[in-house]
Amino acid sequence: MEKNYDAIVIGTGITGGWAAKELCEKGLKTLVLERGRMIEHIKDYPTMYMDPWDFKFRDKTTREEKLRQKKQAIGGVTSAARKHFFVDDLKHPYNETKPFSWIRGYLVGGRSLTWGRQSYRWSDLDFKANKKDGFGVDWPIRYKNIEPWYDHVERFIGVSGEKLGLPQLPDSIFEPAMELKCVEKQLKKSLADNYKDRVLTPGRTAHLTRGEGFKGRSRCLYRNRCMRGCPYGAYFSSNASTLPAAEETGNMTLRPHSIVHEIIYDDDLKKATGVRVIDANTKEKIVFNAKVIFSCASTVGSTSILLQSKSERFPNGLGNDSGELGHNLMDHHTGAGANGKTDNFKDKYYKGGRPNGIYIPRFRNLGNKETKKDYLRGFGYQGAGGRKNSSGNMAKYGYGAEFKEKMLEPGDWTMGLGGFGECLPYHENKMTLNYEKLDEWDLPTVTFDAELKENEFKMREDIAQEAVEMLEKAGFKDVKPFNYQVPLGMGIHEMGTARMGKDPKTSILNGNNQIHTVPNVYVTDGSCMTSSGCQNPSLTYMAITARAANHAADQIINKKI
Repeated sequence: MEKNYDAIVIGTGITGGWAAKELCEKGLKTLVLERGRMIEHIKDYPTMYMDPWDFKFRDKTTREEKLRQKKQAIGGVTSAARKHFFVDDLKHPYNETKPFSWIRGYLVGGRSLTWGRQSYRWSDLDFKANKKDGFGVDWPIRYKNIEPWYDHVERFIGVSGEKLGLPQLPDSIFEPAMELKCVEKQLKKSLADNYKDRVLTPGRTAHLTRGEGFKGRSRCLYRNRCMRGCPYGAYFSSNASTLPAAEETGNMTLRPHSIVHEIIYDDDLKKATGVRVIDANTKEKIVFNAKVIFSCASTVGSTSILLQSKSERFPNGLGNDSGELGHNLMDHHTGAGANGKTDNFKDKYYKGGRPNGIYIPRFRNLGNKETKKDYLRGFGYQGAGGRKNSSGNMAKYGYGAEFKEKMLEPGDWTMGLGGFGECLPYHENKMTLNYEKLDEWDLPTVTFDAELKENEFKMREDIAQEAVEMLEKAGFKDVKPFNYQVPLGMGIHEMGTARMGKDPKTSILNGNNQIHTVPNVYVTDGSCMTSSGCQNPSLTYMAITARAANHAADQIINKKI
């Protein structure tokens, strides 16, 4: 394998795939490094066609498996059908000063194989939020800087949804929206009848609903087995989309089992020259060189690499003059909302397993008096309607023929709403490295020290209260609020630890995602985020990455780096 390249991309997930695609299509010889194992599209999706009865324990994990994936199993993320896409917690330990659930997969494709696929644009309400309320630092970019890159990404990945014309949630370039279920339509109508500021829409999701014009991919078949890997490529993943596009150029070299632990900085040249890698299997130490380096290893992964990248110029981590590296850790807070049921629609059911729910966009703190609350920022709701089976009522069915007949009848229709709330960028919420507890490759383990605070707790009360009100106004009964104690990390949207900013004294990256003081190193995963918004962030990660990769390619082509 060659040791010298035009570009190196660290990571193969949502952002790594996009960096690889854009750089390779610009003609750059690009080395893509993944710390985990190889996953080939279709070939390496072992459970993609399996039904519940095909599993030894009906898709349940054993006690031993649960012990090895204690964190990964929180919230039902893992099961027998998809546990192979998540790490072994005993093999990959971390530390918690305060509870934090770090959900991850070390493999080619990363979490692009298992993500929830919800894809929402940010607006200037989000990019201006820090400046407006004085919390955190101001973003160095605005919506107008990202808008054409949202277009660019959406044309390639395919996002199903409907246009709403809301300033706080800009419309995307849409594939046809997925159809709502009857109870969801009931709630949608009620919101229109009872509120001026609320609308229910099908979730905007990276699924092809037509399947036309997307090379190598076909439309969604509504199997709802997405987290096992989709053999049809119906949902966007690096494996089905961006990595094949990069491979097709002939410019990509993909190397799995490659643990990057340091970006090499040359004090004389005043730039990065390459990366240090440990082969995950052989423990061999290797150096690869490049003109430009993209760190797309996920928020925690990229920040860990930067913190380990020490030199005479950067004794506290690469580009860490501000001391902000590892700080301002954010996630979305979840686990608050309400559920209800209805006696309506006894004659209706649904066909297939729609891999999507509903979305109610943010309606709090939109910049006017009517929407202002006693906390900062806001939240959106995600949820879904469904009709359960009747197994919960088995005790009252008796025996014999009546029991069999009742078991064939579906149960009540239900409707659930859960909030996704914005977390503020608190400096004291952080991740650090523990050099006294090393992993099996003799690298430091991560320690998390982050928590929700008063602003988020106030927001959660509002989330639960409004969910109850909306469901009750829509005629649902037995409406019950919930507000669980959910640790950070459960949103699986960790971000912010190498934030963008205008001032090198308070941030790590500039408006092009370059390290302020090492401009040939770009960081474009969640670590670059300056605030968290309340929308799922992956679409924004992709747009930011495509923008930065094109900037880097132009810099190399014009010999500015």
